[in-house]
Amino acid sequence: MSSEDDPATATDAAGAAAPAWDLNADLGEGFGVWRLTEDDALLPLVTSANVACGFHAGDPSTMRRVCERAVEHGVRIGAQVGYHDLAGFGRRAIDMDPDELRDDLTYQLGALDAFARIAGDRVRYVKPHGALYNRVVTDEEQAAAVVEAVRRYDPTLPVLGLPGSVLLRQATVAGLTGVGEAFADRAYTDVGTLVSRREPGAVLHDPEAVIGRTVRLATTGILTSAHGTPVRVAARSVCVHGDTPGAVDLIRRLRAALDDVGVPVMPFC
Repeated sequence: MSSEDDPATATDAAGAAAPAWDLNADLGEGFGVWRLTEDDALLPLVTSANVACGFHAGDPSTMRRVCERAVEHGVRIGAQVGYHDLAGFGRRAIDMDPDELRDDLTYQLGALDAFARIAGDRVRYVKPHGALYNRVVTDEEQAAAVVEAVRRYDPTLPVLGLPGSVLLRQATVAGLTGVGEAFADRAYTDVGTLVSRREPGAVLHDPEAVIGRTVRLATTGILTSAHGTPVRVAARSVCVHGDTPGAVDLIRRLRAALDDVGVPVMPFC
């Protein structure tokens, strides 16, 4: 496959293949009259949109609107699936029967895909949200439920997750494409997992620090943990949370910083 055909590479001015990065954000995180993310302002800046599918946030009209705007801007639509936990924003872990979890995820994926197709595209990838995202880093049963939901619905859909996670390992074994993801605005442990949101400093708010660490990651593959330890993160996509205060300006500045160091920003799929 040539570099022009491969979404993970681009060609620089000298003709050499340079690694490209996908920039994703969680969008559509509203419900009824409540709006959390600045979807219309963020969509021109990101290359992939993790769209809430109605269980942790989102509703039919929000999903439709975000899918339409994503198609207008050429942004890839991803299904951000999670626990059925509107009150807790999907950040509370739920012990579910694996078959029930699989069915819940299939339901969400199908709902978003319907709106994506009406808008003129389709769901391009799947990413777990919140507590489910963290759970499937180590939980074999729940990771298997995610993988099975994707495999049954459309085995060509990539699964976005934490590098080294059980989820990505199982996805590969099942014949799916697992894609490593990094977080621009989250603190890391020394072993490459995310610091719990219950811990102080789990979310980074200093724009300069977020931009600097992301540029370093994109150019070296290394992040610094909360304790100062270099951590290698094998990622092709980086997430900036859409509900982070100042997210629009942060992502705009981050794209400019990546451009300054010659890192192309383009979808991973």
